[in-house]
Parts: sequence; structure tokens; C-alpha cells
Amino acid sequence: MYLIIFRKYLKERQVQKKIRIRETMERITPVVLLVSLLIMFASVVNQTRAKCADGLGTCENCDERCKAKHGPSSESICDLSLGMPLCMCYYQCADPPPTPTPPKICNGGAGLCSARCFGSCCDTNCAQKFNGGHGFCSTLGTFNLCQCQYPC
Repeated sequence: MYLIIFRKYLKERQVQKKIRIRETMERITPVVLLVSLLIMFASVVNQTRAKCADGLGTCENCDERCKAKHGPSSESICDLSLGMPLCMCYYQCADPPPTPTPPKICNGGAGLCSARCFGSCCDTNCAQKFNGGHGFCSTLGTFNLCQCQYPC
């Protein structure tokens, strides 16, 4: 009689243990999923940072040569895929230099255009008056103006 009760007790404990394990797994699964997503996000962010590669010849003292050439954050591997050991150094690429902005263009004047001073004469006057200046004649009402453009 006691043996039967003891067996029922053990079986009930095993069932309760399985239920606790299942409940624990149900609580842990979302946490594991969240941690996995964070790890994947971090690796994608890390991959967006450009890595450059530099072949440094044979694998002899590969890591030391890599760090000496590209800094302490560089990583080296001895690549055997080509049949001959090749030291490959991976490092953070430098940001490209910003594209230069074109110079601002300013406007000015160099008097009036006339039959005596037209086109090339206006351009010459603007070049003399403004550093890097160019000129053209433009009619404004009844006036023919020599207008200049130059870098500010």
C-alpha cells in the first residue's frame, strides 16, 4: 500500500517538475529571442562600418605587422585558401574626405557697356576689378551694364 502511494507521489512530482520546466522555458524563450535579436542587430551595425583589407605577404609575424601598419584595432588572419599562406589584415577604413563645396559666387558691376567697350572689354574690366572675376553685358531698361561674377 505504501509503495503504491509512494509511486503516485513520485509520479506527481515528476509531472510537476515537467510543468515547472515547461513554464520556465516559456518565460525564458522570449528573453532568449530578445537577446538573439540584440546580438544580430549589433553584428549588422558592426558590419555597416567599412572594413578594409590589406595583403601583407607571408604569414610570418602576421599579427604584429598588421597592428604595426593599421593600428591596435586591426585584425589579422593567415589565409590558406590560395594554397600559399597569405597574411590578410582587416582594419577600419578611414572616412572619405568630404566633397568640397563650390565657392559662393558674388555679383558686382564694372560700369557701362558701350560700342567702344563690349563683351571681352567688360570681361577684362571685371577680371581687373575682382579676383577671378568674369564679366558680361546685360541690358537693364535703357542701360547696358557690365555685370561681373566672381568667387566670394
